[in-house]
Amino acid sequence: MKTIALLALLLGSSHVFAELAPLKFGVGLFQPDKEKNDATYKPLADYLARELKRPVELKTVDTWEGLAKSIAAGETDIALMGPWGYVLANNEAGAEAVATILYDGKPEYYAIIVTHPNSGITKTEQLKGKTFAFGDKGSTSGYLIPFHYFQKTFNVKEPEEFFSKVLYTKHQAIETQVTAGELDAGADYNRNRNAMIEQGLIDEKKSVIIWTSSPLPNDAMAVSAELKKDKKFVASLQKALENVGRELKTNTTLLPAHYTGFVKKDNTFYRPIKEAGLAIGKLVPKK
Repeated sequence: MKTIALLALLLGSSHVFAELAPLKFGVGLFQPDKEKNDATYKPLADYLARELKRPVELKTVDTWEGLAKSIAAGETDIALMGPWGYVLANNEAGAEAVATILYDGKPEYYAIIVTHPNSGITKTEQLKGKTFAFGDKGSTSGYLIPFHYFQKTFNVKEPEEFFSKVLYTKHQAIETQVTAGELDAGADYNRNRNAMIEQGLIDEKKSVIIWTSSPLPNDAMAVSAELKKDKKFVASLQKALENVGRELKTNTTLLPAHYTGFVKKDNTFYRPIKEAGLAIGKLVPKK
């Protein structure tokens, strides 16, 4: 009888799991292409499905701006997104940060500006009149923070006033074009540069950092405005995320190299990003 009861309980749990609407988990494009990105973050999606006892559908969105719009439009329930993209989603649609990813144990990273060693450029003043690449306009390190820096330092309203040519593209493309000598310089972030060097995608000797930002809050795990109303779910999600570090000890594929887990954070941790957005006039607070 006990065996029958246990079997019934297990079958009942599986039935409930199957009936719950899948959580739509959006992830930014951290890897060179969508296929590799999906493969990289599928273990995390599977882990969350198991811990939350609910199906999870993983979706890579290829721009930070696009991911912010996706969660705002209700197409994404939870998202691992860059800080500026998160601030946009919070401002536009009330998305809420519940945790921050850790990189080498720290909840912060840095925006950088890189150039080729043969460019002759050693300081940002020398970038005037040069070709330059930013990330997409939803990127923190690729757009918001360097733009804010140029605006404050050189009193320019738009980047096109300072550079001879401006591109807006993916972080991986920026490093590739700079190291190939196709661009004078570009904006990136330390984590991406480190990963591309370790994966043999660029030659470290051909990528020189000439500027580094102050510490920035790492990527946010955020929930939609609708989902954040479910306090029980949010608590379960935060608990699952806080246990990722422990899980990594036996499942090293759960996160990419150097990522060591999550720490519980909320919207206040991203205030410096919001302030930068307001300062450059790219964030209009909702009334």
